Amino acid sequence: MRGRVISKTASATVLTAILTIAGCASTGQVAPQDSLKEASTLDVGSAIRAANADAQWPAEQWWQAYRDPQLDQWIARATAGSPTLKMAAARVREAQQQAGVAHSALLPHVDAGMSIARKNWPNNDFYGPGPYADTTTWDSTAALTLSYDLDLWHRDDNAAESALDVAHVRAADARAAQLELETNIVRAYIGFSQGFALLDIAQDTLAQQERIADLARRRLKGGLGTQLEVSQAEAPLPEYERQVDIYKEEIALARNQLAALAGEGPGAGEALTRPALSLATPLPLPSALPAELVGHRPDIVAARWMVAAQARGIDVAKAGFYPNINLAASLTQAFAGGALLSFLTSKASGYSFGPAISLPIFEGGRLRAQLGAASAQYDQAVDHYNATLVAALKDIADQVVRVHSLDTQLEASGRSVAAARKSYDLANEGYKRGLTDYLNVLIAQAQLLKAQDGQARVRAQRLASYATLTSALGGGIDDPSNGPDEIALAPSQHIGPFSRLGQAKNDAKQK
Repeated sequence: MRGRVISKTASATVLTAILTIAGCASTGQVAPQDSLKEASTLDVGSAIRAANADAQWPAEQWWQAYRDPQLDQWIARATAGSPTLKMAAARVREAQQQAGVAHSALLPHVDAGMSIARKNWPNNDFYGPGPYADTTTWDSTAALTLSYDLDLWHRDDNAAESALDVAHVRAADARAAQLELETNIVRAYIGFSQGFALLDIAQDTLAQQERIADLARRRLKGGLGTQLEVSQAEAPLPEYERQVDIYKEEIALARNQLAALAGEGPGAGEALTRPALSLATPLPLPSALPAELVGHRPDIVAARWMVAAQARGIDVAKAGFYPNINLAASLTQAFAGGALLSFLTSKASGYSFGPAISLPIFEGGRLRAQLGAASAQYDQAVDHYNATLVAALKDIADQVVRVHSLDTQLEASGRSVAAARKSYDLANEGYKRGLTDYLNVLIAQAQLLKAQDGQARVRAQRLASYATLTSALGGGIDDPSNGPDEIALAPSQHIGPFSRLGQAKNDAKQK
């Protein structure tokens, strides 16, 4: 009985000593310095506040608002065959497997090993008169080992959570890549459409100039005109022909670009016909800006998951300051001499089991440096998230301003084209009747060409503004439930089973 009391007293003394010594590894009050911005505290600005806020968040297939079946088919074709999206998907799979590797540290590890060796023993000069002197034998060993880390301070658990958070980051990155691809295709397709519109203007202008040149030649032949007028009418023809070739080139290049975005060769783009884009959809904003923006934009979701991953990295670094217990057991079978497989029937068996305790005492500042590095990485993730959130609101505000400006510009460009066409018609009719010279026609034609070109470009920009604003809002490709909860975004206040994160996990399991 007295021996048991002494044994218990010794155990308690050893445990107390271990915990006391462990206290020598101090964190030195190393901690993160930055904090997450609350989206609701950011001033969205007058542009967003003045915008109509009756819209829902963008739909996943937002480009269908353009009502162009060819565009719908091309985006479906691109998302199925894009090398960029396939690379993003491969990165997601890689991160998931890495998370599996990290999670394996939470489970018991069982390993088996066997060694079979043919050994030649030394002669009597070295070995002595033993029974194996100057003989060759089989020496065999087999072992089965079990190890299990108790993970008292959730080091492995947090490492696994961090790896899983990184997998979430990669998944959000993949959704961001998909949104970027869809937006780039829509913009390229709008440029493709704009090329046809500008080509129409250039061809109409060339045809008009050819008619004017023909009229000048007839007037000269009838004695009503001069050779100067003929020369003035024929001089712009090569330049207008060059403009036609420029826009044909742009259309061909747009086809190649769309084919490349779809992950196909240039020949695939040759099948694309003239777009039939139309956009009668207004561009109001959702009413929940900016609070819900953090769950709808894939880049913001990815940034939040990275903050969560780095928060768990701090927890892993903190756990390094505390002792760790690993349960280990082994069963061995060994035999020297005899036949090749004699050890299988040998009674030379052995086993061992028990805990292995490790604890830091003096690390030369290594643990504090690791914690400092983890804290700095967390600050970087927080700063990246804050910058991404601010940039997202800027993107939306910019597009709201641009949309309003383009609406005004589109109306003004329509009036400009109407006025320029009226001026051109008057000048052309006066020239036909001999009431004015060709210079007035040339000036009016240049004004009309400029007005038509400007109108075509504003229309294309107006179409593109919908794509840009939709992309800034997240493109309907992500869901707020995909993001981390608020608890996961901060390091645990305490390490161990009673930490804030650990308690939250226990509560979740009970539910």
